Amino acid sequence: MKQLTKAVAALILTTFCVVGSMSAQTHNGHAYVDLGLPSGTLWATCNVGANMPEGYGDYFAWGETEPKSIYNESTYKYCNNGYGNQLTKYCNNTFFGYNGFTDNLTILLPEDDAATANWGSGWCMPTSEQWRELYQNTTHTWTTQNGVNGSLFTASNGNSLFLPAAGHRWRGELDDAGSYGYYWMSSLYTDGPISAGCFDFRSGDYYGNIDSRSTGNSVRAVRSAGQN
Repeated sequence: MKQLTKAVAALILTTFCVVGSMSAQTHNGHAYVDLGLPSGTLWATCNVGANMPEGYGDYFAWGETEPKSIYNESTYKYCNNGYGNQLTKYCNNTFFGYNGFTDNLTILLPEDDAATANWGSGWCMPTSEQWRELYQNTTHTWTTQNGVNGSLFTASNGNSLFLPAAGHRWRGELDDAGSYGYYWMSSLYTDGPISAGCFDFRSGDYYGNIDSRSTGNSVRAVRSAGQN
């Protein structure tokens, strides 16, 4: 498994997804579930690029909005000449920036957010706080749903959210599918901006983590209650 040092531990079938017997609520044609979270955050019921909760969907490098066949630093949009210390966007440290470049951007802008770019205004990639809130306000069970391994997050209001263990893409390979889930956060890892926040899980383990921005990870979108 390709994995960087952990930063924090423990932290449908049409164009939209339908979960169980829950009545579908949709925005821009994509369904979401209300888990009764303190912030009011509403979670999409499937990954960006999928049309059912068990679908893996597309894989995105952090800050890119389209899937591709090869994921590494040489193909990464914001890495000049394929070197990790030549970032051209989202950089707060001159050591990592191309010719000392910094812009001090630490949260994805809408145009670089795969959820917003693919699903439209009102959808975005979760922040680290939203992932933490999901983890802390649900019970989580490693399970198999319609033949797909993943984690089921069940809220006190009875609603639930399934995240497939879709693995991730590095170079031209899909790794860890069925064993691990790797889901992007919208936040840069400011101690080393070649990386960004990632929520990882496997059977029995859940992590607030980081991963190289050039890795292809899953995206699960969120929206705020009351948004149009």
